[in-house]
Order: sequence, then C-alpha cells, then structure tokens
Amino acid sequence: MILGAEHLTKVFGRGKNQVRAVDDVSFELEEGQITTIVGESGSGKSTVARMLLGLLPITSGKLTFQDRDVTNLKGRDRAEYWRHVQAVFQDPFSSFNQFFTVGKLLNRSMQLVGKQAGRQRLEESLGHVGMDLDVLDRYPHQLSGGQRQRVMIARALMMRPTLLIADEATSMLDASLRVNILNVLTDLRDELGMTVLFITHDIGQACYLADRVLVMEHGVMVEQGPTDQVIFQPRHEYTKRLLADVPKLHSALELDQP
Repeated sequence: MILGAEHLTKVFGRGKNQVRAVDDVSFELEEGQITTIVGESGSGKSTVARMLLGLLPITSGKLTFQDRDVTNLKGRDRAEYWRHVQAVFQDPFSSFNQFFTVGKLLNRSMQLVGKQAGRQRLEESLGHVGMDLDVLDRYPHQLSGGQRQRVMIARALMMRPTLLIADEATSMLDASLRVNILNVLTDLRDELGMTVLFITHDIGQACYLADRVLVMEHGVMVEQGPTDQVIFQPRHEYTKRLLADVPKLHSALELDQP
C-alpha cells in the first residue's frame, strides 16, 4: 500500500447548513497500480482528490502516505509531500499563461529540481508523453487540448512523483484525445511503475484504464474492487446503473472473457 485513506469525511458549512460532501470514505492505493474513483457530478470524488492533495482540510479521518501520517501537513512538510504526489486537473486551457512559451511555463519545475537535472528530467518527461523538444518554443494557442494535457502531465513527471492524481483529466477533450491520454497513463504505470489515481465521471474510461475501481455516490464509497469484479459482478444498484449506461463496453468486455 502506498496511500491509505481511513474514514475520510469533509463537511462544508455549519449547523443546519452543513453538507457532508464526503462521508466516512476508506480505501487504499497499491503501488504500481491505476485506481479510478468514478461517480456522477456531486458524488464527492473531486473533493476526495483535493483532500488527498492537501488542498482541502480534512474534517475527520486519517490519511497515510508510505506509512506516514499526512493528514494535516503544513509548510515544508506539505511542500515535500507535493514532491511525491503530483496532480493533473480537468482544464488544460486554464493552466497556461497564454503569453508564455511552453518552455517558459516549464521553467519553474526545472528550477525546483536544479538546472542540470531539470533539463534532463524535462527531456525524459516529454519523451514519456510522446512529445518532442520543439514543443518548448510553441505557445499554448498553438497546441491542441490533448497536447496541452500531455504538457501538464510532463510537468508533473519532472518532479518524479510516486503518485499521480488525475482529476477529470480527459473530460474536456474529444474522444480520440481522451484515448491518447488514457494510454499515456497506462504507459506510465507499465514503464515507470507509477501509481495513478484517476478521477472520472465516465465508468467506461474507468473500466478501460484501471486495475481497481472505486464507486462513489452522494459522498459515500458504495463499492470498490478489482475492475473485472466491479464490471461483471457489481453489488450496488448505483454501480449497476452506471454500467447500464455503457452497454457496448459491457458487451465488448464479455466477448473478451474466456
């Protein structure tokens, strides 16, 4: 286990206006695996991601990373945690200063790891996402959405993270670009042994990508397990409804069964 969440709860508001966005959620991430959290909008999955990243305080519960309690990190301890846990978010278009080249945008990450090592990591990271160095001279408006998202993944990889959290990283891309990004993530698992947590509302993507699937509804983790188990032996009615929305995927997967 690389990361463990125990009874995570997030409450917004006070008194009668309280909203339990995440309610007593527990799960584990295994090293070198891709795990997806899937659920419709408002299910609490992105709130979980922000708590794991330390971007939202945890109301109650415990978070451990590599056997260390990281529930309430601050200052240098949180900065050090972010060296090991990186994120790629939903909107690749808002993540760029349109007046900077890609090279300038990535310069900050190079500075964090040192000039010489940073250049080497930059080249390696771009290579891992299938991009050439000539992208460094281009401006964001000259890149497609998929290219921008790959640049964001490359920026995260420069820190050599142990865990990559991708929160709806394909939701604003068209179908062909989505598959491209999903394949990049599987390559990172297979080639680098990276642990990936992929947050999505699309159970089809979850099934395509993941070793394990976690299903959330209204802030509650209603089901979790190996991908094949969740697809072919779903226990919760909510999971069954999500799967019913992708009958073609379900049929195709059945054809692959021995």
